[in-house]
Amino acid sequence: MGKSAFVNLTTGDIRIEETNRDDLRRFLGGRGLGAKLLFELVGPDVDPLSPENILAFIAGPFTGSSWPTASRLHVTCKSPLTGAYGYANSGGFFAAELNHVGYDALVVTGRAAHPVTLQVIGAKILLQDASDLWGRTTSETQRALLGDSPGARAGRVACIGPAGENLVRISAIINDLSRAAARGGPGAVMGSKNLKAIHVRAAGRPALSSEFKAAAKATAKKLKEDPHLDGLRRHGTLVLMDPKNLSGDQPAKNHQLVQVPFIQKVNAAALDAYLVRHKACYACPIACGRDSAVVAGRYATELEGPEYETTNALGPMCWVDDPEAIIYANRLCNEYGLDTISTGVTIAFALELHERGLLDDDELSLAWGDAESVIGLIERIAHRRGIGDLLAEGTRRAAERIGPNARPYAMHVKGLELPRQEPRFAKGFGLGHSTSNRGADHLYGMPAIDLASAWDVARKIFDPEIVSELMDPANEKYKPDMVVYGEHFCALTDALGICKFSTVEEYALLPEDLAPGVSAVLGEEVTGQNLLQIGERIVNLERLYNVRQGMGRADDYLPRRFTQEAAPLYEYEIDPRTGEAIMSAEPVRYGIIHDLDAMLDRYYDLRDWDRNGIPRPETLRRLDLIDLAGR
Repeated sequence: MGKSAFVNLTTGDIRIEETNRDDLRRFLGGRGLGAKLLFELVGPDVDPLSPENILAFIAGPFTGSSWPTASRLHVTCKSPLTGAYGYANSGGFFAAELNHVGYDALVVTGRAAHPVTLQVIGAKILLQDASDLWGRTTSETQRALLGDSPGARAGRVACIGPAGENLVRISAIINDLSRAAARGGPGAVMGSKNLKAIHVRAAGRPALSSEFKAAAKATAKKLKEDPHLDGLRRHGTLVLMDPKNLSGDQPAKNHQLVQVPFIQKVNAAALDAYLVRHKACYACPIACGRDSAVVAGRYATELEGPEYETTNALGPMCWVDDPEAIIYANRLCNEYGLDTISTGVTIAFALELHERGLLDDDELSLAWGDAESVIGLIERIAHRRGIGDLLAEGTRRAAERIGPNARPYAMHVKGLELPRQEPRFAKGFGLGHSTSNRGADHLYGMPAIDLASAWDVARKIFDPEIVSELMDPANEKYKPDMVVYGEHFCALTDALGICKFSTVEEYALLPEDLAPGVSAVLGEEVTGQNLLQIGERIVNLERLYNVRQGMGRADDYLPRRFTQEAAPLYEYEIDPRTGEAIMSAEPVRYGIIHDLDAMLDRYYDLRDWDRNGIPRPETLRRLDLIDLAGR
């Protein structure tokens, strides 16, 4: 069992205590421990950008160990975008380093009188003046702390750029130069605390039991031999670009369209032209990361990436077909510390408002496909200049300020911009975006079993009587079953500190595959079903937090574009002579969410919540949460 450190930036007080073993048994760590800390420490009256909010950096019990993909960092806070439960998740090496210094959690409160860095060097925790770092980009900050050629002995850094300093509500925390804890605006929370960076450097690694090491070794072998992961190994998540375009799951022009005719310019094959090397996070046998470089021209740059979500957000979503511009825009977001998903969606929102005569800029065209407008808006948002000050608030707040005519074009749920799925054709994701407790989120439930045609997985998990309808992507009836299971499994994965590419992305591992490792960590036997119940407990506690904020069913709705505007799906063929995609003259069918209310009703029933989306007392008793419900 590790320790938890509580740092008050206002007073400079630092308190270190043993992490509560009962909390680890009930919530494991990572996302689960974060939800517990947020529920106990941050009440409904706390403003997200006030000193009273927490910013908790949390490792899971597997993080930094030999367990495959055990690299994930979990950052929990009250979200400045949604005003409710918030978290962000990141890969790389920072979380492993945090675990290696012996901390399960680093919980920051208060606000420093001037910019500071938090130094966690071995057993020591120190605050140092960072006034000279304020205003610097994330890479400049890391170089200042680690040097020009950092090695593992120099430690790891998580920091904010100008966007976080300027309290941009869609800002991220960047670790290891290119890894972003992004969703929900944690960078703004870090900026509100005058905390520029956290530098962690470990002297060694915690010992692992022989039982754990044996379970980890067997699991790594299983992942290495799984052919379903080959696409991620070759291309990373860019492997999704082509199939998503064919199926109508490639959001474009702010979700006005669901496909792009220029997919050959921005797919995995096109971006492979800029690939320098494949790259892995800590302890990862999949290595889906990719270092890329544009070697010359206006957009010359280097970075780790891009991946699918970023490529769609800064490409098709804004109708940009230049891969070099997308790579450059990705790098700008990393340097300034911006969430690429929310940034791309917010820019697409601005472009549609311009198309409809609701927004203009003196210097930028704001025209669809104008890469210079996208890049210009990234810079303006990060520095809150011109219309960037408006867009820095995120789509919900920006639409509220512009007026009711703008609201239909703000693609968000609960204030968080939609990730890069198209709900009218990826209906499980549509429901999952609406029910996610942190706002629109593809990684909260990852309900893609039907889209992946994973019949073998569906038959293992679900009642045989519903599998046929559940696996039909157009059938809405049993999408709630898929979402509920996915939400539990995702919460479990996040709580352990491992990557979802080893679990819910391809279902290479199931909960029972994780049980031996958890049993070794806890020193008591657990089953896959026990672990899923922990996931369910976490989801319910997160829901309780939002209920305490006054949220309910009314907050579980998608933008009306998905329930009132049918999207055309075209058939594409590849011209054998030119390699270009040729679109059919007429749509082959249309997609729309037919009955979101019916899906919500079944989702609430499966969860044993009332029809307003509030957990019932008997549900909380079953999940051992009744002690928290009254707080």
